[in-house]
Amino acid sequence: MTEQSKQSVPDEIQEEELFEHYRFVADPGQSLMRIDKFLVHKMSNISRTRIQSAAEAGNIRVNNLVVKPSYKVKPNDVITILLSYPKIEFELIPQDIPLNIVYEDEDLLIVNKNPGMVVHPSFGHYDNTLVNALAYHLNGNEMFSGKDMRPGLVHRIDKDTSGLLVIGKTEFALSFLGKQFYNHSIQRTYQALIWGEPETDEGTITGYIGRNKHNRKIMDVYDNEEDGKYSITHYKVLEKFSYVTLVECRLETGRTHQIRAHFKHIGFPLFNDADYGGDKILKGTIFTKYKQFVQNCFNICPRQALHAKSLGFIHPKTKKEVFFNSELPEDINSCIDKWRRYSNYQSINNED
Repeated sequence: MTEQSKQSVPDEIQEEELFEHYRFVADPGQSLMRIDKFLVHKMSNISRTRIQSAAEAGNIRVNNLVVKPSYKVKPNDVITILLSYPKIEFELIPQDIPLNIVYEDEDLLIVNKNPGMVVHPSFGHYDNTLVNALAYHLNGNEMFSGKDMRPGLVHRIDKDTSGLLVIGKTEFALSFLGKQFYNHSIQRTYQALIWGEPETDEGTITGYIGRNKHNRKIMDVYDNEEDGKYSITHYKVLEKFSYVTLVECRLETGRTHQIRAHFKHIGFPLFNDADYGGDKILKGTIFTKYKQFVQNCFNICPRQALHAKSLGFIHPKTKKEVFFNSELPEDINSCIDKWRRYSNYQSINNED
């Protein structure tokens, strides 16, 4: 008996959907066979090298125990394997696009992505993506020389979100890092400017995130698993500016638009987030001078004020914990400075 989980790949891919589970149950009459060979027979489109890399990363289990490629499959064994999603063929054109590379070694690299850059090619975004830039930078790396539109990607962030991304440069690194993301053991924080002021300085937002039933470009938070996937965001208030608040977010899950959808759900959309209603004046006064001030802030930061600030994980080769941090980009920093000055002026003069 064979069970295999497959699902269609949406244009926007959630982090956990960059990896998929397969599950097999060995027949009662199964003869002893190395598990890598067994899986090659079961998964004809997957190379033995990829299967061995998955095993070395601890991504193959038999009866819920991690096994090595040399394990001999026995009758009725329950086998599960976590693999990066099957390659979607796309013409991947290397392009000489500047990258802000924070760190690089032979196994991985950390990129601080600029706002406005799409992470990988998709319909409507055929080139000028982060992956096109990586294909040029990593010229000669086999993972970036084929037609896979997502080589090396362990996770993703939205086009207009800035910040840190880790890229795997080998199949093993991709599998090893992917397991950490899949198990939610990656440490990562974001900073966001939101409309309004939460009732508590620290909190947790949960719910089932799924596609909006009327507009599939955005996500909604539902109260049941039939409509979405469970999600958890922890937040902490860093600074208050009268009508907006700077918060730090720590993710336990990696759903599409998670932070943006979560804060819209609790009534505090991200500042200038057009998809979730944050590009309007949601708090403050009715005075023309205030409206002009907010419009100036929108002009300074013409996108959702969200930055992927830090990443911490276990390195695939050294097996030691590594941590990377980044500064807020200029557009968000300038916007915050304007709000800080406005808030201080308002406090001193006690007027709007």
